[in-house]
Amino acid sequence: MIYEIINNELLFSNDKSKLQINVIHTYLSQTSYWAKNIPLEIVTKAIENSFCYACYTNNQQIAFARVITDAATFGYLADVFVINEYQGKGVGKLLIDFIMKDEQLKGLRRFMLATKDAHELYKKFGFNPLSTPERMMEIKPFETY
Repeated sequence: MIYEIINNELLFSNDKSKLQINVIHTYLSQTSYWAKNIPLEIVTKAIENSFCYACYTNNQQIAFARVITDAATFGYLADVFVINEYQGKGVGKLLIDFIMKDEQLKGLRRFMLATKDAHELYKKFGFNPLSTPERMMEIKPFETY
């Protein structure tokens, strides 16, 4: 189900056909701290298997996020970014607000994310530190690509 809104001159959309994979891959592999050197094939596969959200201005993608989900009980917000020249202008807040209003994500029992430096942003949308971190486990075979 395509979900879109226009806010001023910004288009927010979950339409994967609009995604500019080169913008996403370039940011993730060259600028992000969490996915440095990630191969294009992995970015493409991740997009194929996630709900994806983006923001555009003048047909240029300026922001991205994806949610890994079963669309029933669990969601994980990942790969959230706004390209550098649009940071600090509220685009990230608008993108997260857009995602949180997606009817396909309503009713999830758990919605998680990991962040190094945007805790205050996500708190505004209801995210909190883990209530029971002692129950959480992970397999993390490597740090970087």
